[in-house]
Amino acid sequence: MRGDDQQTGHLFSYLSPEQRVPADHPLRAVRQMTDEALRTLAPALERLYSTTGRPSIPPEQLLRALLLQVLYTVRSERLLIEQLDYNLLFRWFVGLSMDDAVWHPTTFTKNRDRLLAGDIAAQFFDAIKAQARAAGLLSDEHFTVDGTQLEAWASLKSFRARDSGPPEPPEDPGNPSVNFRGERRANATHASTTDPDTQLYRKGHGQAATLSYLGHVLLDNRHGLVANVCATAATGTAERDAALCLASVSIPPGGTLGADKSYDARALVADLRAIGITPHVAQKKYSAIDARTTRHPGYVISQRKRKLVEQVFGWMKTVGGLRKLRHRGGPLVDWMLTFAAAAYNLVRLRTLRAPA
Repeated sequence: MRGDDQQTGHLFSYLSPEQRVPADHPLRAVRQMTDEALRTLAPALERLYSTTGRPSIPPEQLLRALLLQVLYTVRSERLLIEQLDYNLLFRWFVGLSMDDAVWHPTTFTKNRDRLLAGDIAAQFFDAIKAQARAAGLLSDEHFTVDGTQLEAWASLKSFRARDSGPPEPPEDPGNPSVNFRGERRANATHASTTDPDTQLYRKGHGQAATLSYLGHVLLDNRHGLVANVCATAATGTAERDAALCLASVSIPPGGTLGADKSYDARALVADLRAIGITPHVAQKKYSAIDARTTRHPGYVISQRKRKLVEQVFGWMKTVGGLRKLRHRGGPLVDWMLTFAAAAYNLVRLRTLRAPA
């Protein structure tokens, strides 16, 4: 029998968001690991808030909402708040009941800035990594490092000479016409008026130069988990400098570090060997490593495993929303990259810890 297409408004709902989310939903495992990490962050979060005044948005709910923004590729805070208003799954994950009022987007952004000003992303990343280590899913032996270009939230029209005076008022403030014909632009003489921390950079020959940052990831070869991460200015030596920095704090002596040909530099190879790390970098024509390293079976395995890091960059850019940055300034870019790496580890841990 055909049912009636009638919408009846009910005064009461007898099902909570907890009952509406399926028991096998992938977010349940993510929520469990997130809550465990947030419990370890409670003292650090407490120090960010005053002991007097009106209650603010709970930082735990802020972090869960930001995590949803990364996991579901929500492009703006305003759209995230809109989703929280009617999406029961989002309400359940953040910790809002059916009748709780949703925050205003401006209020959410102001409270989010408090977390950005603190070192919360790095602590959250370390808490997730500690869970992986406790589960025996993070090794201390073989790693891979690589960098990727992150397009800054700044237009090439904002890249102006440092010693130039204030520009004339444009005829179209929203989309001014700028003529760079015949002008030689370089990072030494020019800077972006929108984001002074960004640099004009291109990843390879034949590619267009854009205002960018560089994101660097140190990957554990055993299960493909991110062991360390950072964002730097886009310079010619940033990848090798970041590789040495990440390796020195995350790889114990006796470990190996795989990388592509751009890391095959004598200075980096010598510095890695000086701290007891074997460089398993791909060889260029005139390589800094020889058969004493490449003859071992572990070198071949490192070259095969190092491609796993591309999965991290692909996920961060397609799902994590980092193909085009939404924040300006080096510290904020580093915060968001670290938080996206923590989200990637949560997704990876959910898969690794799932029952066979």
